[in-house]
Order: sequence, then C-alpha cells, then structure tokens
Amino acid sequence: MQSVLLLTFTAALALAADAPYVGKWKMNASKSDFGETTVTIAAGASGEMRFTVDGQSYTFKMDGKDYPGLFGQTVAWKQIDANTWETLDKLNGKVLSTDRTTLSADGKTVTVNTKGPKPDGGVMDDTAVYQRVSGGPGLAGKWKTRKFNSSAPSVLELAPSGADGVKFSIVDFKLVCDARLDGKDYPCTGPTLAPGWTMSLKRSGPRGLEITDKENGKPLYQMTMTVSADGKTLTEVGGAIGTGEKMKVVYDRQ
Repeated sequence: MQSVLLLTFTAALALAADAPYVGKWKMNASKSDFGETTVTIAAGASGEMRFTVDGQSYTFKMDGKDYPGLFGQTVAWKQIDANTWETLDKLNGKVLSTDRTTLSADGKTVTVNTKGPKPDGGVMDDTAVYQRVSGGPGLAGKWKTRKFNSSAPSVLELAPSGADGVKFSIVDFKLVCDARLDGKDYPCTGPTLAPGWTMSLKRSGPRGLEITDKENGKPLYQMTMTVSADGKTLTEVGGAIGTGEKMKVVYDRQ
C-alpha cells in the first residue's frame, strides 16, 4: 500500500512539474494592453481630492501629509508647480515608491513616472501615460491608460508545490503565494504587501490557471493566465472585479 501511494504521489508531482505554465516569465510591456484601465481624480469643496482606480478610492489633500491609501498603504501628495505633483506611497512608514505626475501643456495627457527600490535589490522605474476622458482643467478628471513602459519589468515564477499546487512568486518583489489548485484561499506574503491578501487558483483548460485575489476576504481581482501553444509566452487577461475593465499582460518565458 505504501509503495502504491508513493508512486501515485510521485506521478502527481511529475504532472505538476510538466504543467506548461511552470517556469520564469518576464513582463513584456510592448505586447501588453492596459488601455481599459481608468483613473479618476475628483476635487472636493473642502480642498480634499478623491483618487479612484480599479473600483477602489481614497481621499487626500495636497499638503504632503500621509493619508490612508489603497491596500493598507498610506499616500502623501504635494504639488511641485502648476503642472507637476509628487506622491509618496508607504507601507508601515517605509516609502515603497515615488510618483512624479506631469500634466502636458495642452492638458490632454498626464505622465506618471514611478520609481522605488525593489526588495531584491533592483530598482523600479515605470512610466504610464494617461489620456484625458473628461474633466479639467488641471489634474482633476477621468483618465484612461494610453501606454505603459517599464525599464525593469517584473519576473513571475510559477513552480510546482506538493502534489496539486503552485508556488506563485513575483521574484523581484519577493511576493509569494503558495496555493493548491482547489479554488480555496491561501495567504500571500511579501515585504511590500499588507497582511490580509489571499490567492485562489483553479485550472483553466490544459494550459492555464484562473486566479482570484482577495483582500481581507473581499474579491478584488480575477485573471486567467494561459500559455501559448509554443510555450514561449504567458498571457494574463482580467482585471478588477466589478469594473468591467480588463487588461492584457504578456510575459515572455525566461
């Protein structure tokens, strides 16, 4: 009986190791599409501003002070000049990233450059350009993503875990979710992640995974990852639950 169980367990591990999504994958911004993602910044009568993305919001003032932000972080905004703003995102008082937001001369686009240290010792340097949909003048309005680029794109690693599981890692951020393929919630940990995040995984056909991310039990994001027939690319399609907005992120096998 023990030998039969051992053989069964070994066979299950072999199948998991042969899954097409197993391996390291680097994001390819030029192949990805973030065009449906919108950001809204609304000005209030009392001088407060309200920032909304992916169906989540926070309020702040342009005074350089820390305010509760998204996902357990704090955020501090200040205005540099008429068309430039700086934002500090922090977790437990530690700066995770610095955003520099610049409004174009015609007021039709904003460019956000995000820089910060990565837990693996690297440096984050991302640039996103947003097109105005409505609102204005100035920063207030609704903005839709036009393009995104990263000089240091993130690397995913998907590795077999046990007989029926996947260890999902964002390598450069040391973010890890070790989950079984049973649709149940498993904790995610990492130095840039507040407590309370979980991930659930299910198979999606022979070449993919369905992923649901939750914060303190609330479903926030749902994506499907699928590996191409030649095994060279992994495509993630999905987005924030309830917004109707989807993005496509493409990763190249390393």
